[in-house]
Amino acid sequence: MDYLSYALKQDDLDRLKEFKKQFHCPDGSRYFVGNSLGLLSESAEQSLEEVLIEWKDHGIGGWLSDNPWYYFSEKLSEKFAPFLGADKSEIILTGSITSNLHQAIATFYQPTSKRFKIVTDELSFPTDMYVLQSQMQHHNVDLEKGLKKIKSHDGFLLTEEDIFKSIKDDVAILFLPSVIYTSGQLLNIKKIVEYAHAKGVTVGFDLAHSVGVIPHQLHEWGVDFAVWCNYKYINGGPGAVGGLFIHERHHEKEPAFKGWFGCDKQQQFNMSHTFYKAKGAGGFQLGTPHILSLAPLKGSLELLEQAGIENIRLKSMKITDYMVDIIKELIPELTIVSPLLANNRGGHIAITHDEAYRISKIMRDYKVIVDCRGNIIRLSPHPLYCSFREVWEVVNLLQRIIDEELYLKYEKKLDIIT
Repeated sequence: MDYLSYALKQDDLDRLKEFKKQFHCPDGSRYFVGNSLGLLSESAEQSLEEVLIEWKDHGIGGWLSDNPWYYFSEKLSEKFAPFLGADKSEIILTGSITSNLHQAIATFYQPTSKRFKIVTDELSFPTDMYVLQSQMQHHNVDLEKGLKKIKSHDGFLLTEEDIFKSIKDDVAILFLPSVIYTSGQLLNIKKIVEYAHAKGVTVGFDLAHSVGVIPHQLHEWGVDFAVWCNYKYINGGPGAVGGLFIHERHHEKEPAFKGWFGCDKQQQFNMSHTFYKAKGAGGFQLGTPHILSLAPLKGSLELLEQAGIENIRLKSMKITDYMVDIIKELIPELTIVSPLLANNRGGHIAITHDEAYRISKIMRDYKVIVDCRGNIIRLSPHPLYCSFREVWEVVNLLQRIIDEELYLKYEKKLDIIT
């Protein structure tokens, strides 16, 4: 197969190709870490500048100006809801993955002598594990007895059989990633929720590696709660405000942690020491919204609306399929640890090599930005700003680096950030 000709044809047919012009790519690089930090778009830049001007022109008046900051989180959450298949009342843009997960687990985890275990997976991102451990310790639950990690047979993937076997009558909460951050495996959220609910188990998800690249139907699937960040595929900027989903059947719950902006908007400035919970997921907010970190999301969401999440998913599947095929053809000695079927993975491809770190370092010398997690190189062609031709170029460069062992010129000493 002529992989370059195929790439050029696909780029010509690509209905999302015009979006690439919107993004600022540093130093003309081929940027394949959209699953780690998305690029700045002109739309996000403009929406941030608008808020800066409001701050300059209105000062404190910006809270109730023509675009009032007071309702900024709620307005953006309403625009966000369709991407997750949620009612507008079920989503709030607030906090970070870590703070939102603390809020959710503290609210939903009420251990009893019969149901006290939390089940997660041994491949979880560290911050998720830290939260689960600290919340269980707060309840004086022995971690050895109470925290159960689903084993991976190969260190990269989970099986549904193992997930289901872990759900027993003593489990209070099942918390999993929608997409495993290393291998890119996409779990069947709907099927997992149905099984767990039949066992009386509350189910939550970390959506960090699926939001913005995969359509969701959180309300219909019955997910109890979910958290995510907005600096990856959403392109909301470094440290962008995160997101929290609380299914409407739980909206009467009292949040474990109560804060200023979780108060009903009509009551907030009565300055009462009595907490009047806001309706919906908004009642689970804590402090004042980080307006400058919310601002880029306005422009980012406008781009996602224009592109369409279904179109983004279709291109993501097609371009990662192409990457898998070309890697298998040109660099057969590499191991692809991501699921080979596009329906079973998120937006990135993970490959393993003993020299993954040094390979990722030298690729940056050639203006190809990838990241490394242990012996895994993650390659994420974002559908809005990566092309099929760039995939061809990146894989050809990777082949050359490996064949000629160009990575040997680097020391094995890790940088602080990889």
